[in-house]
Amino acid sequence: MKSAIIIGATSGIGRAVAVRLVEEGWRVAIAGRRVQALEEFCEQYGSDRVVVAQMDVTRDDAVVALDDMISRLGAPDLLLYASGAGSQNVDLDPEVELRAVRTNSEGMVRIVSHFMRYVRSSKAYNRKHRAHIAVITSVAGTAGIGVAPAYSATKSMQSVYITALAQLARMQRIPVIFTDIRPGFVKTAILNPAKHYPMLMSAEVAAEHIVRGLKRRRRILIFDWRYRALVALWRLIPRCIWERLRIVKN
Repeated sequence: MKSAIIIGATSGIGRAVAVRLVEEGWRVAIAGRRVQALEEFCEQYGSDRVVVAQMDVTRDDAVVALDDMISRLGAPDLLLYASGAGSQNVDLDPEVELRAVRTNSEGMVRIVSHFMRYVRSSKAYNRKHRAHIAVITSVAGTAGIGVAPAYSATKSMQSVYITALAQLARMQRIPVIFTDIRPGFVKTAILNPAKHYPMLMSAEVAAEHIVRGLKRRRRILIFDWRYRALVALWRLIPRCIWERLRIVKN
């Protein structure tokens, strides 16, 4: 039976992926800040298949909760970092910007680097059984989006950090592989329900794409074809032109 730890699974994409994995027979450990949501998930799917832990990734003691999940679950096949924060912030509200930095950057580094150290020292992994680390970044990390500065910047940072860790893993022969998951607009609590978002998909559809991509061990996962085309177009736009574009506030 395969096992996974999902950080940020009380709602949104993280929860949808957890549901899909449990229904496919995985044992899953889920973490998040909302105790009630964690307990409801465990009650629905059973404590024999689900381990839960309260965790705030912006706190130093988040790694204590991670170690506890590992001790109860065993060495996981997959660690998925799905915690995320951010929104449009043209007024540059410092709390909005810093919350995105703390959750997307600081929290991700805290959890992923700790797990990397665990993999490096654990006898449970080897060249035939490598740990799989996946992080939900965003297509917004392709370029700086003026209406969401911290969000787009932290998502770019996540992608670069994964690339650096992938190189480090090869240098030190750490048995781990990576997936950079870059969704577009997904119907979660991060989005304003009163506004319209193009090419919007449900968390359940996103989870279907993600689980399929993880099984195929995709290094970079962008879904669906519309977003792949959009990202390819973005990359062709020179910076001097991009910075002059007027992206309308949604």
